[in-house]
Amino acid sequence: MARFDTVITGGEVVDGTGAPRRRRDVGITGGRIAEISPGPLTGGTVVDAAGQVVAPGFIDLHSHADYTLQAAPAATTQIRQGVTTLITGNCGHSPFPVRDVELLRRASILGDAGMSWDWRDAAGFRRTLDGTAPAVNVGLQVGHHAVRLAVLGDADRAPDADELAAMCALVAEAGRQGAVGFSTGLIYAPGVFADAAEVRALVATAARAGLLYSTHVRDESSGLLDAVREAIEAAEAGGARLEVSHLKATGPGNHGAVVEALALIDAARERGLDVAADVYPYAASSTALVSRLPSWALAGGRAALLARLADPAVRDRIAREVRASFGHDADPEGIVLADLPAGPYRGSTGRSIADIGRAEGTDPAEAALRVLAAHDAEVTIVHHGMSEADVDTVLRHPEVSVASDGWTLTERGAGRPHPRSFGTFARVLGRYVRERGVLDLEEAVRKMTSLPASRLRLADRGVLAPGAVADVVVFDPATIVDRATYEQPWQLATGCTAVLVGGVPALLAGEPTGRTAGRVLTG
Repeated sequence: MARFDTVITGGEVVDGTGAPRRRRDVGITGGRIAEISPGPLTGGTVVDAAGQVVAPGFIDLHSHADYTLQAAPAATTQIRQGVTTLITGNCGHSPFPVRDVELLRRASILGDAGMSWDWRDAAGFRRTLDGTAPAVNVGLQVGHHAVRLAVLGDADRAPDADELAAMCALVAEAGRQGAVGFSTGLIYAPGVFADAAEVRALVATAARAGLLYSTHVRDESSGLLDAVREAIEAAEAGGARLEVSHLKATGPGNHGAVVEALALIDAARERGLDVAADVYPYAASSTALVSRLPSWALAGGRAALLARLADPAVRDRIAREVRASFGHDADPEGIVLADLPAGPYRGSTGRSIADIGRAEGTDPAEAALRVLAAHDAEVTIVHHGMSEADVDTVLRHPEVSVASDGWTLTERGAGRPHPRSFGTFARVLGRYVRERGVLDLEEAVRKMTSLPASRLRLADRGVLAPGAVADVVVFDPATIVDRATYEQPWQLATGCTAVLVGGVPALLAGEPTGRTAGRVLTG
């Protein structure tokens, strides 16, 4: 009888394909799955999975952990909920290519505490991450913002022909250096300054390099449908694979629009376009407060914005435009401070801008500008702007993966970050499968494993099959649960008892082993 490095015994195997579960033992040797059979199998390390589910490790298709993984390579929040692979560089944000470090840092909506910034390109960043010995695998995407900043700075203008060629060259270079995707974030500066022609040229370059095109579309509220059309048109023109990031309809007047957005995706698929989407299982998003401002106010970067806020006439114009967006596209009662640097509003995390406005005798628009001006325009919010029914609708769609849009990797920290970093995958299995029956277990696992793997053409991940990389999670379907809330987010998910990354146990008996076997995956 063969003896394996590790054997997982007595569990119900859910292989990631959507096939029904079956009682099987799993034998692992040399970091790969060697056998799946009724058993019994024997091995050096034995994981007792009786009464539990054995599944492929979860793949988070939409993460921003490239800004936090260097400082927190143990990725505690991810391992505890069964995540073994993170795809980063989303929404146009990536920490490469680097031409002006300070400009790139200032333009990011993400903190970069603990980042060494000792790289200039994808290859250098990959070496840095590999050197941290991460607990999880990482796939890197190159972000439009970093590319644009490297060539145009933070200017609000179109590139000339030479500049556009230089931007395309940077995307192609990232592809040669192992990036798996190219992303845009067309509501954030400087991506918001790009016209459709610029985006199409870059997407076509990404397609030639074999990269997935991931996009935070230009508008997720009243302009959602036009924004999805723009993304589809760019992908069709350039022959790209398209991933519509965290599909949602934000704002009370836009709820229900996801139905037509999904119909646009279905129609494009019928025409032959390789397009899908992803979603996180929450009715609130999290982003920078500056995303609520008109795009013209963001030109020139943070210093220029702060100068505009200091000019009474310009500030009044900004406030009028912010005020006009409230109602149909946003409810200020739902725009809640999540994190911000030291300053007068530091103690106001968890409060909405409407609440702050009432306390100060002003309206929410002015309250938002006061908070931004007092904190160097570095303010993160949680925005309660979607409907639960829309989340259900998107989650049920067969071509929609589960993804977190998170970046918090540690179990302790400051502020009130969105709970999605701590609980996305456990929440789907606990709330949307066990409690509400929105999905069955096999379909939920498919949306966390083989479906996201297929978007990146990771043929040997996302499934439990002989020869596949042994990224594996064992969890109790009766108890797995997300514990993080908006009010108390710093709580780890529970219910995962074992996690293996490349066959190496990162979690056993529900506790971290301290062993790390993650690596940076290349395209």
